[in-house]
Amino acid sequence: MNFRPLATTVKFLQYACSVSSGEVDWALVQAAEKRAPGLLAASEDQWFERKSIRIKSRDLAPTLVAFANAEGGTIVIGLSGGVVEDVDGRPDQLNELRQCSIQHTDPPVRASCEEVEIVTEEGLNHLLVIRVAPGERVHRTAKGDCYLRVGDESRRLNFAQERELLYDRGQTQYDGEPAADISFDDLDERLLGQFAKNIGLDDHARALQARSLLTLKGQPTNAAYLLFASRPQDLFPQAVVRVIRYLANDRGSGARLNIAEEGDARFEGPIPTVIHQAQEAVERWVPQRRALNTEGRFAAVPLVPRDAWLEGIVNAVVHRSYSLAGDHIRVEIFPNRIEIESPGRFPGLVNLNSPLKIARFARNPRISRVCADLRITQELGEGIRRMFEEMRHAGLDDPLYRQTSGSVRLVLTTNPRLDPKVAASLPRGSTDVLKLLETSDRQLGTGEVAVALGISRPTAVKRLNALRDVNLVDWHGKSARDPRAYWTAASN
Repeated sequence: MNFRPLATTVKFLQYACSVSSGEVDWALVQAAEKRAPGLLAASEDQWFERKSIRIKSRDLAPTLVAFANAEGGTIVIGLSGGVVEDVDGRPDQLNELRQCSIQHTDPPVRASCEEVEIVTEEGLNHLLVIRVAPGERVHRTAKGDCYLRVGDESRRLNFAQERELLYDRGQTQYDGEPAADISFDDLDERLLGQFAKNIGLDDHARALQARSLLTLKGQPTNAAYLLFASRPQDLFPQAVVRVIRYLANDRGSGARLNIAEEGDARFEGPIPTVIHQAQEAVERWVPQRRALNTEGRFAAVPLVPRDAWLEGIVNAVVHRSYSLAGDHIRVEIFPNRIEIESPGRFPGLVNLNSPLKIARFARNPRISRVCADLRITQELGEGIRRMFEEMRHAGLDDPLYRQTSGSVRLVLTTNPRLDPKVAASLPRGSTDVLKLLETSDRQLGTGEVAVALGISRPTAVKRLNALRDVNLVDWHGKSARDPRAYWTAASN
């Protein structure tokens, strides 16, 4: 089974882009009087930050470095505290900021500067727009500090984190290399047109340049070809997702091979289409049971939560190593689990026993950025945490990662998280307390647990103590009356 309908890609891009914000690019192409309000309203995030014209050149360097070490981004100078500043009145300062990437970053960050006209109540003025491309090497400030963009922060890295980044940037990013023997004409105009339109640009080349998908000589990168060619498998035959459904919990072999009839599908096409069609196949084949749904009715419910396996597929496609030829992504569906294997190891030094602490450095920053524009992915670091939250919320074992010499395998099982005997011994509602502590992004006191779950404090104490007795949660405090005491899920 092999599906490559281009119409599906266009339709998917239309839907995905319609819910994508594209706030910054959209604001920059509006009429001059609408640009500043649009940029002030845009949320600062993984790819956008506002800065005052008063910022010193050396203080701008960390933001440039952070964007270059991540997925690139846009900095707008002349907006601060919700106010539009007088940029034209400070020509010397503008010139210094233009020189920042040369004077205060090492190696120099590749950044382009453009003065954009705006109209305010005071009259005509300008903003300085700095577009930062993803770096091919690790960048530091002139002082030797290394930063990485994480969400809306430019986070300074410690020695171990910088070493991981060095490992990931050991070679030129493959998605930024020019696609061999490919020209702009080899990209599909309908796909490009839909994408450009929905990020607020009316020119295909400008849309690609805005996402660093063209080389300095104007040649499409590998990322551009994988995202916007109607059939990128002509150049990348390994860029395939194969979904297989098994009838038993083991694969079998030969005459005892357990693959279901019509249970083996290969999906080709541009990345958005591959993800969309693999998703549809898994939705058809995932093991299900009858249970009460969120509407209080009995219906077919997947044994593995949809958001968990979908996040696994998206991460595999977006972050796989496309430079590894001869292998593809496999999604294997068993009656008791789903396994997703992707070519390429985790970048950097990784402790697979603590997957929630895996540092997230995008292997394919250009692909990752466009998929975020399409709302296929979200910001850095959310994917693994989201999978854990979904599995725990369903009462299932945590996702399991296994790493071979050339791939990463994710296993999502239908096994209950708690031993049935242990679960039966706990007070009713204890598992809700455990889920809360496991998925919370901060430490919670007893009162906060009670408020979050809408229960009384004595009930919260009873459930927490029962969980502590079976070593599922830990209490942290100096004494029984310590007002700063808190609870966490047990580290083991």
